[in-house]
Amino acid sequence: MWMFLAVVVIVVLVPAVIYNQLIIKRNQASNSFSQIDVQLQLRHDLIPNLVEAVKGYIGHENKTLSDITQARSNAMQARANAANNSSSANLSQLAAAENQLSDSLVKLYAVTEQYPDLKADAIVSDLMESLNSTENKISYARQVYNDDVMLFNNACQVFPNNILASMFRFTPMRQLIINSAAQTAPKVQL
Repeated sequence: MWMFLAVVVIVVLVPAVIYNQLIIKRNQASNSFSQIDVQLQLRHDLIPNLVEAVKGYIGHENKTLSDITQARSNAMQARANAANNSSSANLSQLAAAENQLSDSLVKLYAVTEQYPDLKADAIVSDLMESLNSTENKISYARQVYNDDVMLFNNACQVFPNNILASMFRFTPMRQLIINSAAQTAPKVQL
């Protein structure tokens, strides 16, 4: 009788525990992506204010400003696609769009270096500080997400979890790699 009960526990309880762990890890990764999404939305909301603030100083740098506006638009669309469906293709599109936006922001930072009055403007300074803070939060949220994705993927690939993961069609999640504008080292010229 005890032997039968032990077999039932192993056959029913162990797969149920493994399945629940896979669900929990997948949900943790999805929640972590939501935290990235919140920070990206904040970033996208700050950019138009920054563009408006610097427009008066660097009006003749229209290409830089239009590049940022276009990159922001692309990033917002990619973010919406990834938030609705975090497929590998959508995450790649999001990473590419956010990298393009980061590159545009780096160019804006370089342009602002040429205008001492612009750097001294309190509004521009506050907006740039807020944007840098948001970039740091995005980096942290991305790190948490990538860690959660790694834990989920590991849980799907180790034995005996891999058997249940394939039976219930748990697919590996993709990590998100975004080059943050805040991570770009500034050039020092003496």
